[in-house]
Amino acid sequence: MNTSCKPNGKERTDLFERLTIKWKIMLLSVGIVLFSLIIGSLIMAGGIIRITETQLGQRLMTTARTVATIPNVQKSIQEPDGWKVIQPTANSLRVVNDVTYIVVLNRERVRYSDPLDERVGTVFMDPAVDEAYAEHSYFQKVKGEMGTALRAYVPIMDDQHQQVGVVLVGRVMPDVWGILYSERNNIALTFFFSLLFGVWGSYQLARHMKKQMLDLEPDEIARILVERTATFHAMHEGVIAIDNRERITIFNDRAKQIFGIEGEVLGKHIRSVLHDTRLPEVLELRQNFTNTEIHVGNTLLWSNRFLIKVEEKIVGAIAIFQDRTEVARMAEELTGVKEFVGALRVQNHEHMNHLHTIAGLLQLHQHEKALTYLFEVNEQQEELTSFLTTRIMDENLSGLLIGKVSRGRELGIRVVIDRRSHLERFPAYMDHHNFVLILGNLIENAFDSLECIERGDKEIMISIEQDEEICSILVEDNGIGMDEEMRRRMLERGYSTKERAHRGLGLHLVHQLVNKGGGELVCHSARGEGASFLITFPMWEVESHEEGSRSHSRTDYGRRSDGSGNQQAVH
Repeated sequence: MNTSCKPNGKERTDLFERLTIKWKIMLLSVGIVLFSLIIGSLIMAGGIIRITETQLGQRLMTTARTVATIPNVQKSIQEPDGWKVIQPTANSLRVVNDVTYIVVLNRERVRYSDPLDERVGTVFMDPAVDEAYAEHSYFQKVKGEMGTALRAYVPIMDDQHQQVGVVLVGRVMPDVWGILYSERNNIALTFFFSLLFGVWGSYQLARHMKKQMLDLEPDEIARILVERTATFHAMHEGVIAIDNRERITIFNDRAKQIFGIEGEVLGKHIRSVLHDTRLPEVLELRQNFTNTEIHVGNTLLWSNRFLIKVEEKIVGAIAIFQDRTEVARMAEELTGVKEFVGALRVQNHEHMNHLHTIAGLLQLHQHEKALTYLFEVNEQQEELTSFLTTRIMDENLSGLLIGKVSRGRELGIRVVIDRRSHLERFPAYMDHHNFVLILGNLIENAFDSLECIERGDKEIMISIEQDEEICSILVEDNGIGMDEEMRRRMLERGYSTKERAHRGLGLHLVHQLVNKGGGELVCHSARGEGASFLITFPMWEVESHEEGSRSHSRTDYGRRSDGSGNQQAVH
């Protein structure tokens, strides 16, 4: 027997819990509707009572005015036995108009009519009638022997418009239940349709809300919210999300560590918490940004920023940050090591060539020429080494330059180092790893440029200068140069005119380091006229520039020289 379709105990329990929740929601909705109806019914009952009192008062006032304007009443009220005419008339009108009593008083407040015959001729002592003797018409609610009654007072005027008496018309008020009972049909109809539309509206609202919540139950939504929050906080990457009004909706613990934020920030405006996340620009430009490097202080961040859309409507933006500071430092160190390994290889090759030359001269018994050649080589090396040791106060940078000069000799390229070059300390945010990476890439680009051109005077000019305010690096070559499109795209990651693998990273890395140090990169180049790269760094601490903020490309190309027009260099 196949039992795969039968729910197990856990599934039955979950199903029962779901049905219980649905019934609770349904009962809650019906309870809210019933409570609203009860409150509405009480308000409606109060309105019915007020309307009934108003209508009854108007009817009593009409009856009283009718009595006061009867000619026989106006005439008989002034005669001692006028009650014989007034009493029958009042009783007839009382029955016809369905009122409890009609009392007619003369100027001395003597009753000329009353529901009780024995009261006729007695004095009416209630002070509530005083205003009526001042020619006022009004009605009021009073408590009497028969209960609470509504009473209308109207003065009786003769032909000369002189007041001769007062008419009181009263009717005992029905109790609240009597009033409601008289309106039972209207109340029942209103209650029925209100309940019907209230339940139907609650059902439609519940369906709409559940559809908006992806058909999830409240407990499922609560569980997903808790799981999502725990997941975001457990991530190694920083996660920040904002809504379309730039208010923070997600800010996990890792993001707080990266940006040094403490306390609760949910609901706050992103610009009041962070000034350089560049997250609001995702909403402003309505586009995603992937694999972007951002410098925040001394921290290098790898950022991916995306729009958050619900049914093609933008509701916010989210950014994922990774701290790449340590990775970048290791990459720079590896790049520096690579440069030194290359320099050692070139020097080893150059020394082997020198040894082969000296060995050949010795085999030819040209001892004096061998000795002279040895002294020349040694003198050149000592001059370059002495100059760099004296002027460049960093062994790593000096070693790199020596290796590049040797590599230039090997390639038939004259590498010239300006004699005015000197470096005592590195700019803020920079170290020897950064300078090795910058110079190494710029010089290698110059070598590549000179390899593509046929000329006899291939030359690379290098200058490093420093004062109290700035530090500058200049690398010039007379190679193939760049056209307008190459200058425009030279800083893009992966862009290269070479078809070899792993190209297009050198200038991109240089550009990132320039931004890290708050520096400026200026390129002068033209096709067939070579290229000049000038980088300047401030010596004091400044805020690092964002990517692309200070880089320039120009069309002119110049050479650095002293005042006489002759270059002062060592090579």
